[in-house]
Amino acid sequence: MSDRKKDRLVLVTGASGYVGGRLVPALEERGERVRCLARNPQYLAGRFCSSTEIVAGDVLDRDSLRVALEGVNTAYYLVHSMGSRANFEAQDRIGAQNFARIALQQGVRRVIYLGGLVGDSQLSSHLASRREVGTILASEGPATLEFRASIIIGSGSLSFEMVRSLVNKLPIMVTPSWVRTPTQPIAIEDVIAYLIRGLDVEEEGSAVFEIGGPQQVSYGGLMREYARQIGVRRLMIPVPFLSPRLSSLWLGLVTPLYARVGKKLIDSLRNETIVRDGGARERFPVRPLNVRQAMARALEEEDREMAQTRWSDAVSSSGKLWRGGRFGSRLVDRQQAFANVEPAQAFAPVQRIGGDQGWYFATWLWYLRGFVDLLLGGVGMRRGRRHPVDVRPGDPLDFWRVEAFEECRLLRLQAEMKVPGRAWLQFEVQPVEGGSLITQTAIFDPLGLGGLLYWYGLYPIHYLIFKRMLKGIVKQAERSFKSAMA
Repeated sequence: MSDRKKDRLVLVTGASGYVGGRLVPALEERGERVRCLARNPQYLAGRFCSSTEIVAGDVLDRDSLRVALEGVNTAYYLVHSMGSRANFEAQDRIGAQNFARIALQQGVRRVIYLGGLVGDSQLSSHLASRREVGTILASEGPATLEFRASIIIGSGSLSFEMVRSLVNKLPIMVTPSWVRTPTQPIAIEDVIAYLIRGLDVEEEGSAVFEIGGPQQVSYGGLMREYARQIGVRRLMIPVPFLSPRLSSLWLGLVTPLYARVGKKLIDSLRNETIVRDGGARERFPVRPLNVRQAMARALEEEDREMAQTRWSDAVSSSGKLWRGGRFGSRLVDRQQAFANVEPAQAFAPVQRIGGDQGWYFATWLWYLRGFVDLLLGGVGMRRGRRHPVDVRPGDPLDFWRVEAFEECRLLRLQAEMKVPGRAWLQFEVQPVEGGSLITQTAIFDPLGLGGLLYWYGLYPIHYLIFKRMLKGIVKQAERSFKSAMA
């Protein structure tokens, strides 16, 4: 390790997100000293090298930023609030101002920011906010290196997930105008390469670099390329209508997109996002993959289930779906069942729950609940799982998020669907004489009278579903054990 790297401390915000989660290992491999800022540090436990420091904090909390930025030489700003239910533009603005000012006070030499490609036409609220954040960082903080990118192609990226779901599920697609808007996609590997190169570039003051692949293509072009690579034919019928609201609901039904994220994304797709300034290609020794190469790489990783991070990793409301009220005493439904297998075998179906595996009883009811959640602006069931077996804290899992996980012993999920309160679903497995005891606990923290009515009104249905689900888990565990012994 060079002396320069030994002395340099690099802070990464948004390390639990899609780009940040891939940037940190790249920095570690390069020999950098890395510190990550995370609202939920437990979600990053075990993801990175033991030498990487993880500190709790939030860009909306100035005191936490003072601690996180102490001694930092270069800071990556990879934060945005597009998944927020609140006014995301205001949150982005306040977060950027806090970060810029505290970074300047703490003597940070450079901030590296990943923004969005923007043109001169009327911008969507999402792109306008991304541009405003870059302006704030450069004008109120240390020298800022801003990379502006369009669509990012990679296994688990928002755009790739949307294209993949649409092409896989719809042999005939009605395509609104935003499907034909020119973009300039870039592979996630190339985004990371530019961000890494930003550490060493000699640049006085702030600068903006537009980055993209060598081709301009629309979402329709991406869908045709994906269809070609997986060997299917798809008919696309263009229509001059379909509002962002209707499009987002439609996407929510057939793709993993949240309805609220989908609307903000589609709003931004009316803008051309193409590289107009080719300075980045001259300044940085990065030769981006073309669309065919980027799509093939994403498919290769997706087929091998090697997506390191997914866009939904960072889009979390942490269960705070109804703000401004007090939560009452927690209500609990606990059920237990004996399984005639060892704890590891009893825990195996628990660890696989959700996604393609389903919920061991009336999975169609879970999907119906997810559909209702989508109509209410929630996350729905389309996120699935990051991996069919592997589980780690912070993972999205249908309309839940993994809050805690202990191998062969504990899985606790926190609800991210629309409910008048907060909800958890927990599974515990412990050894007992002759086998294992599985304890399944549903916990609800109601918000006011509405929360109590929700709990008691649906309790008979929930009781039946959870009871039969636990029986299904036991049955699956014992069946798998018998099959293994046969």
